[in-house]
Amino acid sequence: MDLSLDEMAQAAVDAVNAVCVGQSAPGRPSWARDAEPLGHDPKLWAELCAIGLPGLAVAEEQGGGGADLLTLTAVAQQLGTVLAPAPFNEHAVAVRLLSRLAPKHPDLEAAVSGELIVTLAPRVTDGVALAVPAGAVADLVIGCDGDELVVVRSEPPRDALPNQGNLPLADRDLRSGDRVVLASGLAAPEAFEDASSEWRTLVAAWLAGLSAGALDVAVRWVKDRQQFGVPIGSFQAVAHGLADIPGQVDGATLLAREAAWSLTTGLRSTTGASGAELALMALLFASDTAREASAKLVQYHGGLGVAEEHDAQLFYRRARAYPLVTGGRRAQLRELGTAVIAATSASARGDA
Repeated sequence: MDLSLDEMAQAAVDAVNAVCVGQSAPGRPSWARDAEPLGHDPKLWAELCAIGLPGLAVAEEQGGGGADLLTLTAVAQQLGTVLAPAPFNEHAVAVRLLSRLAPKHPDLEAAVSGELIVTLAPRVTDGVALAVPAGAVADLVIGCDGDELVVVRSEPPRDALPNQGNLPLADRDLRSGDRVVLASGLAAPEAFEDASSEWRTLVAAWLAGLSAGALDVAVRWVKDRQQFGVPIGSFQAVAHGLADIPGQVDGATLLAREAAWSLTTGLRSTTGASGAELALMALLFASDTAREASAKLVQYHGGLGVAEEHDAQLFYRRARAYPLVTGGRRAQLRELGTAVIAATSASARGDA
């Protein structure tokens, strides 16, 4: 198992860094605040399109970059570090799914280039996709409507549902607009679940990046802020409060990369976990890490950190809001536990 970044992944990360340096100073994710309340920065998205990120993991013969999922996790993590208000995670996964299932779709070329934004709808009730991630800005929405996996093109509302993290969430109708069936029967939920696992993996990487960004801001603060004539970072209680977070960030990063490796190769990890299970593990662990890192960031800023106007709140609110978009934590733990028990039972019986 090789989780290191290859030349393509490193080049993609360097390109993202170049865009980030031009947009937002280190540790000062002002663009996230400037994009509120919609949670989307068209200028930033245009710059990401200019360096080919939207179609990075689409096959080269379809106009994409031909990168793998591990490269996408590296990009997602870098964007998470600065809270980039762009629907990279949702679009990158959705356009991969569209390119696989509908290679002749009339909007595929525009989707690969990023001219049109594509997203996934994880929750659908009676043909209505609820709280769709990037739904407020997406031109095409992919979701399961009954036993059909469909892609629907319609005008995005460009008005987000009120939410704690100021994310571009919106309800979307899957039974109106230009509707194309991508798969039906058992193939529909299977294809969507595969894409959902990829999305969870990218969200996990993004949250690992958020944790790293929050830690960076916190460390800068405790070095600069003084009490009793010394930096507060010299106090043992403060130092100990931050000491464990770097290890957690590394763990979240590696777990997301392992999930990407497994989903790409189809191989199980050394623990026997499948790609879908690893994606859930990565998401749950990264969510915990992001909550802890952002909470310490707020705590060490005292009254400033509690103020909504302070940058600490940008990290804190997104660390809590984004994981909720992926589904309920209890449901995810139940899903993971059920899968692990089933795999263990099958192994004991000699089925696997």
